[in-house]
Amino acid sequence: MDLDFYKKQAQQKQKDHKKFLEGLKKKPPKNLDYLVVEKHEETFEEIDCLSCANCCKTTGPLYTEKDIERISKHLRMKQSDFESKFLRVDEDNDKVLQNLPCFFLNGDNTCSIYDVRPKACREYPHTDRKKIYQINNLTLKNTLICPAAYVFVEKMRSLLDK
Repeated sequence: MDLDFYKKQAQQKQKDHKKFLEGLKKKPPKNLDYLVVEKHEETFEEIDCLSCANCCKTTGPLYTEKDIERISKHLRMKQSDFESKFLRVDEDNDKVLQNLPCFFLNGDNTCSIYDVRPKACREYPHTDRKKIYQINNLTLKNTLICPAAYVFVEKMRSLLDK
């Protein structure tokens, strides 16, 4: 996967994408949630996350207390030990990874804790979300990181931007 290509495309189209997403917020089509799921599924038939894993290499998820509890149990660690080994508190007072790429990312781009991964990882890049216009800034940011997010926005634009 050519990450540089997708990132350059996303950078070039930031203004267009922002304008399109803001338009969705101002006047969302009645069937938007349905269209979002349809384009999300189409996108992930084309894009294979295992050929990329850029999200795991460059951005760390926020860890909720439930995530910490579930993952530390899976790893047979005390929660406090898990937190001190892997997490730090960021400027927003959120628990995030101490280092990137993610410690749990394997060499073949699979995740060693996939079945118990954080909620933020399960939902990323948030392209199947209801009322997607509520996360316009996040979607725009994700197009720079995730080729699937970029392709999804392009698919939505070609469908709705007429």
